Amino acid sequence: MARIGSEIKKSAVTKANEEYLLSALTRLKAEGHTVKLGGGKDAIEKHRKRGKLFVRDRIEKLIDPGSKFLEVGLFTAYGMYQEYGGAPSSGTVFGVGKIHGRDVVVVANDATVKAGAWFPMTCKKNLRAQEIAIENRLPIVYLVDSAGVFLPLQSEIFPDKEHFGRIFRNNAIMSSMGITQIAAIMGPCVAGGAYLPIMSDEAMIVDKTGSVFLAGSHLVKAAIGEEIDNESLGGATVHCEISGVTDHKMKDDEECLAKIRSIISKLGERQKAGFDRTEPKPPAFSPKEMYGLMPSDRAKPYDMYQVLARILDDSELEEYKEGYGRTIITGYGRVDGWAVGIVANQRQVVKTKEGEMQVGGVIYSDSADKAARFIMNCNQKLIPLVFIQDVAGFMVGSRAEQGGIIKDGAKMVNAVANSVVPKFTFIVGNSYGAGNYAMCGKAYDPRLIYAWPTAQIAVMGGKQASETLLSIKVQAMERGGQHISQEQQAQLLKEIQERYDAELDPLFAASRLWVDGIIDPVETREILSRGITMASHNPDIPKFNPGVIQT
Repeated sequence: MARIGSEIKKSAVTKANEEYLLSALTRLKAEGHTVKLGGGKDAIEKHRKRGKLFVRDRIEKLIDPGSKFLEVGLFTAYGMYQEYGGAPSSGTVFGVGKIHGRDVVVVANDATVKAGAWFPMTCKKNLRAQEIAIENRLPIVYLVDSAGVFLPLQSEIFPDKEHFGRIFRNNAIMSSMGITQIAAIMGPCVAGGAYLPIMSDEAMIVDKTGSVFLAGSHLVKAAIGEEIDNESLGGATVHCEISGVTDHKMKDDEECLAKIRSIISKLGERQKAGFDRTEPKPPAFSPKEMYGLMPSDRAKPYDMYQVLARILDDSELEEYKEGYGRTIITGYGRVDGWAVGIVANQRQVVKTKEGEMQVGGVIYSDSADKAARFIMNCNQKLIPLVFIQDVAGFMVGSRAEQGGIIKDGAKMVNAVANSVVPKFTFIVGNSYGAGNYAMCGKAYDPRLIYAWPTAQIAVMGGKQASETLLSIKVQAMERGGQHISQEQQAQLLKEIQERYDAELDPLFAASRLWVDGIIDPVETREILSRGITMASHNPDIPKFNPGVIQT
């Protein structure tokens, strides 16, 4: 394989780029620190006084000492539900941790956020956790401490296909697939939520703090007039010694977490997927140099080969169709020893057929054709795919339409949709329009999808969208008899741009789980390696069928 990339000379441009990206990271880390406090320091202290560990302390004690928890959805519900006081991280912490060296999905309610109540985004986040466990055949642990559905929003969480009931349906499906599910009732577990731990393979309950029942004492009194307290109704003694609903009675959180670790330690090994891995090698160039590569002015070009040179082992890439379709880079490489197929947009100054210079990041017919063929090759060779997104969309205009851009774009989308090998997506810059789809956006089932602080996800770029929205608004106002001056148009454009720019912020995407999180670019290699390791636990990879792909 050929080594790509070169040394980066420090300059005023690279320094400005570095300062811009590091500033964005500093902001994200500060926001993340606040989110990790859940309901706040006072709420955490009250929680501990009840003899309970804070949710993040529970997870830390559950996973192997010194291991790193791959959190998914830290910023879920960020800026949402403000009329109800907000719901940091949607009141749930989830990710993948190592327990006795084994990858395990962990989902834990944060009782300091509205008593662990379920918001609509909490449900979406829990479904994502189950999706990761199913796709990768990973055991899953539920640390339950929840007051149930957040009633003011019950209509948005209860009856639909992707609502609360889907969680229990997945419990049943996962059980039939042989995916181990372990539940620990460490606080309230109420109403329909009671099915989640009891539909797990093994359930434990913490004495005096854990409780599980279909209806609490107040509702029981209202419904049938019976006077009873919650502990007598559904505490640990009741369910471990009388009803038999739970399997283990634990004296406190620490003993409960130790029991889960003990169970996980005895799980048998299953067949692996067989992805190729060799001795890992670091990139030939420092990953930290990526800070200076990404332009602070997103209209400016940069060389994606230089980025890849700081992600791939030994900075080596065996390129596929190197001289063809040059706004997409395709090729084989390794990350932490794992063989991968790279599909990356190239936002570089390129020459068109007419000899003009144009900033890339646009998918042309030849690029789409090349990418589709490469994706099919990776499926035949059982090589996981990595998509590095910085895409403005597909090329438009009469020449592109006459050249069959829709046909070639559909070919690429078809290949991505039907791909059976694990896919991983990193959005490093723009992710606009159908380019998001063709480059394996969230709708195309990447095993993991993370954004850099420089990411933007939207139907189109801010400038184009704002001007289009302004034109529509002005036309509507003028049809109503209003005359709009240039000054008024400028003010309207400013308001539209500010609103649209807020939606382009990667936090907006992360809050809605369009991405699994926002990461430091330096973490890309680690997360990708972790993702392929997770994916290797699922050997059930169906035969690739590309469907109808016109050649």
